[in-house]
Amino acid sequence: MMTSAIGQSQKAVLVALLMASTIASAHGQQFPPESPRPRALFVSKNPAHEVPEIFVAGGVVSTLRFVTECDPSRTKMLGWEGRFEPLLVGGKTVVIVPLKDLDPQDRFMLLVTLMDGTSLPFTITSSKERTDGQVNLFPDQESSEATRWQLQAEREESAALREENLRHREEETSVDHALAALLLNDQIELTPFQEGDKWVLRNEGLEIEILVFIPKRTSKKAAKTKVGVVFNVLNKEPTRPWELQEARLSSPTTRAPRPFALRATPSSIAPGKTGRIAIITDLASFEPDRDGNKLVLELFRNGGQRQAYVELIPSHLLR
Repeated sequence: MMTSAIGQSQKAVLVALLMASTIASAHGQQFPPESPRPRALFVSKNPAHEVPEIFVAGGVVSTLRFVTECDPSRTKMLGWEGRFEPLLVGGKTVVIVPLKDLDPQDRFMLLVTLMDGTSLPFTITSSKERTDGQVNLFPDQESSEATRWQLQAEREESAALREENLRHREEETSVDHALAALLLNDQIELTPFQEGDKWVLRNEGLEIEILVFIPKRTSKKAAKTKVGVVFNVLNKEPTRPWELQEARLSSPTTRAPRPFALRATPSSIAPGKTGRIAIITDLASFEPDRDGNKLVLELFRNGGQRQAYVELIPSHLLR
């Protein structure tokens, strides 16, 4: 699997743990986002109103949070056997976990009964556009609880927009983001890199080609501490799009996150199509005494499932 760009002595430049990734996907091991953003639903007791939908995904926890306590004995989902884990009902919370992804036409009726006797129906289904992590449910849009939630959501959205604008301004002048864009567009000749190792990970419904890029011997000093990793992602699932939820680069010794630049296209990979993700990191500040001998790069798809786990060994990458 070695390419001509590097010698046999650098065989350990990149270790892609195929077995770990395959097992994680095959058994639906999930890695939910660190800060899932909840949404609010304002439910009506009027039976003539439309039944609200809750969007779920296989192996992903969806939590319904009510303002009053639920009655476990009278909260039920029809036809859940073999498709979902048993409902968890306690206090003001109902937890739903599908065993696998639902088909687009699947609809399951959930009836939540509150301790005051109020019964609230929901339709459990799936969506290509979203998966619910937490849903806060309010019987009255004008209630104090709903008002507080709306104000908090608006503050968080405003803060997120400010952070996003700052990030975009920084990326416009970032050398690493410019290099990631060149790798993304396969313009390797315009970068200070040469191709190193290459691996292919194959799981059910997914194929990922991983390429590592190391500095050329003729690279300028500023580029000699930078490395790149490119993921070519082929979505082989019949109906579900593949989207990158999060990439993480960290030291397994300290658990501390490491900075990196990322470019990806397209934002959503349709079934049968291929997308590309390019990552650049600068290892100038890497200290083996503090960080250990390696860094770990992970990719998570929409729904929180880990799709790739790659070990980068700086002492070999920067020879």
